[in-house]
Amino acid sequence: MSLITALRSSPSFSPIILADKPFRKLDFTAQNTDLPTLDLTDTAAFSDYVFGKMLDNGQYIGVGGYDEHRVIYRRSAHFGDYAAEGRCIHLGVDVWADAQTPICAPLLGVVQSVAFNDNFGDYGPTVILRHELEGFEFHSLYGHLTLASLENIFVGKEIAPGEAFTAIGDFPENGNWPPHLHFQLITELSGYHGDYPGVASLADRQTYLENCPDPNLVLRIEELKN
Repeated sequence: MSLITALRSSPSFSPIILADKPFRKLDFTAQNTDLPTLDLTDTAAFSDYVFGKMLDNGQYIGVGGYDEHRVIYRRSAHFGDYAAEGRCIHLGVDVWADAQTPICAPLLGVVQSVAFNDNFGDYGPTVILRHELEGFEFHSLYGHLTLASLENIFVGKEIAPGEAFTAIGDFPENGNWPPHLHFQLITELSGYHGDYPGVASLADRQTYLENCPDPNLVLRIEELKN
């Protein structure tokens, strides 16, 4: 059995967000013809676009992004020179919801690391949990959180399945993004603490995808199955 098989065969995981609205899959690739017209460095305007137009004035919770070739990373030097094949392949699933929305653990976990990755376009407040499933160890990363939600989180703390242990942050403290959660599965952290690449270059795409399984193996959101 592999970790992927163990994730697929698990009967259920706790929802990481208690959705009171339907999900809508969002597109941040070149197929979205609105994106070239936006000043993506203006986070307030970017947020208005996401929650206004894409989420129909907040009527939906946005989801998506795994293995998505995104054009939005041109907004920040954190991802390298976009024109020169900087990082553009998203390795997690984003959940676009209001700031302060509670985030829950999908299964029993232990805090591996906590950090404030305070760069424009970075994760902002970040938590990584360590899990074990059918003898396989893996990690889940939660980025773009509130600083306040980190106050009671410490390395070694056990987080129960379904426990609300953090919350979605607002800009600018969340890395200067429209409010959302970056959720990522990671097999091997390779020495990272409080951080791990959430976006890969085209050249490194396959290597990172092999180490970062599809988060929907845990989320099981119907809109992400198509």
